[in-house]
Amino acid sequence: MTASAVRAVAAVDLGATSGRVMIGRFDGGMLRLEPVARFPNGPVAGQDGLHWDFSALYGHILDGLRLALEREPALESVGIDSWAVDYGLIRDGALVAEPFHYRDDRTARGVEAVHAVAPFDELYPRNGLQFLPFNTLYQFAADDRLTGSDVALLIPDLVAFLLTGRRGAERTNASTTGLLDVRTGAWDLGLAARLGIPASVLPAIVDPGTHIGDVSGVAATHVGAVLPVIAVGSHDTASAVAAVPLSSPDAAYISCGTWGLVGLELDAPVLSDAARAANFTNEGGVDGRVRFLHNVTGLWLLSETVRAWEDEDGSPVALPELLDAAAAVTGDVPLFDADDPRLAAPGDMPARIGAVLAEAGSPIPATRPGLARTIVESIAQAFADALATAALLTGRELDAVHLVGGGSLNRLLCQATADRSGLPVLAGPVEATALGNVLVQGRAQGWFGPDATLEDLRAVVTASVSLVRYEPRG
Repeated sequence: MTASAVRAVAAVDLGATSGRVMIGRFDGGMLRLEPVARFPNGPVAGQDGLHWDFSALYGHILDGLRLALEREPALESVGIDSWAVDYGLIRDGALVAEPFHYRDDRTARGVEAVHAVAPFDELYPRNGLQFLPFNTLYQFAADDRLTGSDVALLIPDLVAFLLTGRRGAERTNASTTGLLDVRTGAWDLGLAARLGIPASVLPAIVDPGTHIGDVSGVAATHVGAVLPVIAVGSHDTASAVAAVPLSSPDAAYISCGTWGLVGLELDAPVLSDAARAANFTNEGGVDGRVRFLHNVTGLWLLSETVRAWEDEDGSPVALPELLDAAAAVTGDVPLFDADDPRLAAPGDMPARIGAVLAEAGSPIPATRPGLARTIVESIAQAFADALATAALLTGRELDAVHLVGGGSLNRLLCQATADRSGLPVLAGPVEATALGNVLVQGRAQGWFGPDATLEDLRAVVTASVSLVRYEPRG
């Protein structure tokens, strides 16, 4: 195939610690990604709590799209994905304030307010979501700015609005708000009314593959072109799962980065009391699939630990060398609950983990490699526990685990997950989220034929990336 036949789109992929703009190119057989821009992201302390510096983030996105067009003038469209649950409020066409960060502690009073009206055991059959104190409906209940705002837009929808002027709520991300009916896929306006949430702030639902609008106005001037903006699986996990090259219907996935999302792809939600008690969630996937999964605290524990050590040393910690030393640690490794709520906020993570271990009567590793090994093994055990629970709740006999995202580069974590789950781990692709973003755009642009299914998109991933297999030991 000639170079002129190569098709290309831009993927805006926003994570909780960094964002990037990437070019995805398809030559008719294989898909390739080119990183164009990478920029920091994270919480910023304000007088009223933790926020995102969204203004800076949006500026980085515009700059990244401009660079992408300079490198690839034939870009056909743009797609945006990000973390879930957080939102910006729009009034008179402008952002009311910088969006709150999901780790802000204001959500505690939102949980109390919501559960006073609709207890969790009532919510679960309606929205299918596991309890997370920062789910959007809890944030809404704690936000006195909601009344008087024209619309609330989740982060990818907010970026799309600023680029195009069009309002919408992409379905996979809307499914994480707690306000989408898990059975009908429509906004649960009855629940919203009971909670005092104005129906007017909930925009129309759009599906992945929808043409939202075109980059226009000041954004088009900054970027340098009028580009279509296509809705993708805008919840980053939805995009990541769309790019998981599932080896069988009984294969599980772990999308591992700051969080570890552990679960199965299903055709229908699981809303049993046992699923609710196990805190498993039913979130929307591409093509109407259900992401039945459990949130496990992922590499956040390790990155926060490394950050604390770097603050202590005043210099960077070499993570590859640290993990190599951790792999060489011998003997019994003490474990802790990776989902302990005391480990959820930023801070001195080594001291917090030490306190959790001490409270349980477990030894505290005396060296940094020892503590790193304990962290990785504890995350792997949490993954293994979630996999076993997913199998029990669905009646599936799991035969493999696909571990995608940044965690797939962590050889120690992949092997520990295989060992503790007793299942082979297939690691990769690393850039699953960006690949899923590009694949949905490419299908909307007709790259894969008129009737391409999600399995067809995954076949492109299989042809484009090499996976690393980890067999369970002993």
